[in-house]
Amino acid sequence: MTIKVLTKRFAELVFQLEELGATRQTKRSEYSGTYEEVDPELLLGWCVKARSLIGSACGKDGEHFQSFVKAEIPAAFSDNYSVFKSVKAVFLAAKEDFEGGYLVSVRNLVQAEVAGSEIDQATELWDSGYITAAAVVAGVVLETTLRTLCEANGLSIGKLDKMNADLAKAGVYNSLRQKNITSLAAVRNSAAHGKTDEFTAQDVKAMITDVQRFAEEAFS
Repeated sequence: MTIKVLTKRFAELVFQLEELGATRQTKRSEYSGTYEEVDPELLLGWCVKARSLIGSACGKDGEHFQSFVKAEIPAAFSDNYSVFKSVKAVFLAAKEDFEGGYLVSVRNLVQAEVAGSEIDQATELWDSGYITAAAVVAGVVLETTLRTLCEANGLSIGKLDKMNADLAKAGVYNSLRQKNITSLAAVRNSAAHGKTDEFTAQDVKAMITDVQRFAEEAFS
């Protein structure tokens, strides 16, 4: 999903959350006295949708998702309105952190969208016959992706070759990927210096494809 789609879905579920809260009723039980309840079917349906959204926006391994799953489990002798309040609190916290850009997953989505836009630009340049320009643009995506991976893994930012070597040494990817990136960088460097005899149009087309795949894997 894109940032725009996720943001829209958060807004939709906030509206549904308000509707769910409006179903609150006070009921009486001969065993436990009075208790508060929201529509149980609507609560279940909303929780399924909210859990899915938080998993997509915040990551299923993240604190928000794990907290939401725990909040869905009713405590002993509690009513479902208590569950409603708990999942609401976690959901709104996830929404705030998502919209504030505080999540790694959000930054990755933004980076992925930017990379995708630049890859589209490189493809359009290649299709129009601007082979050298296409290689340069694809090279920008390659270097940006390496920078992002270094930042995510606590590695220093430097020249492309050094970042590539450091990432491989840190086990972020294997030696085959390292060699592939070295080859892609060679095409980028030749294009940037106007050495058009050192690469072909098909080399650049393959480069665009490889860079796109690398960026998608890095930001997934």
